[in-house]
Amino acid sequence: MDFANTPSFFRSGPPAGARLAMSVAASIVLLIGDSRYGLMEQAREALSLALYPVQRAVNLPAQAMRHVGDYLTSQTELKLENTELRARQMQMTAQLSRLQTLERELNELRRMNEIRSQRDDAAQIAETLYTGRDPFSYKIIIDKGADAKLLPGQPVVDSRGLLGQVTRVQPLTAEVTLIIDKNQMVPVMVERTGERAILYGYGGGVELRYLPQSSDIKENDRIVTSGLDGLFPEGIPVAMVTKVDRNAGAAFTRVNTQPLAGVQQTRYVLALQAKQTAARPAEPPPLPEKKTKGGRKSADEE
Repeated sequence: MDFANTPSFFRSGPPAGARLAMSVAASIVLLIGDSRYGLMEQAREALSLALYPVQRAVNLPAQAMRHVGDYLTSQTELKLENTELRARQMQMTAQLSRLQTLERELNELRRMNEIRSQRDDAAQIAETLYTGRDPFSYKIIIDKGADAKLLPGQPVVDSRGLLGQVTRVQPLTAEVTLIIDKNQMVPVMVERTGERAILYGYGGGVELRYLPQSSDIKENDRIVTSGLDGLFPEGIPVAMVTKVDRNAGAAFTRVNTQPLAGVQQTRYVLALQAKQTAARPAEPPPLPEKKTKGGRKSADEE
């Protein structure tokens, strides 16, 4: 053995057995002292503080991988949840729209039944099937016709006012010309003043024509049927005045109106009976002729 190259720690000092005994004794003393008196607490704290950066550096790759996995998992879950929520929102929106439509139709039918119950004639509730095929006319087709004893000329209303009148009757359907049609005219009056006029359709709307400049008509006046034509019952709401233009140089007042009935969106309508004119009283039968005994008329009768 080359003692020249051996460290001095192994060449000098107590023998190995003594050093082992001293180390064991020191370890026992430190264990007992640490367990009973906490002699190594501060040393452990200092050592843990010194080794903390090393621990962080060692754990950093594992933590990074864990965060990346959590991020990807969260993104996937969020996308799935977002897709599910969007689909649910669309379903709820569709259901809400259907419920609103059903509620509107139910309210409309309820008002139609109320109007029908207030009348003493055979009014018929009908459903709109489709609009007319002619793009230059404003007509609708309803699901009642000759089978429901509908006749041409009958007024048709909805829950808000006059809609039009029956112009053609088929066995199972009927054609209704709306008041906004350019060929439609309705005798009306201003509800506030009782002034009479004619309401004309002009293809998409209605207006009052030929009112004198002295006419006492104002905005927001309600226009109702006058009942003078023997067709439309009196007092049915027709339109609302939206603008009154009195031009000094014009012969008549220009009055813009807005139909009250849902001429473009009504689904259920009520076909009323036309206004019945008073029947003429029957003429009394002629008196029998009085004859004399000779078979001739008396002088008074001659």
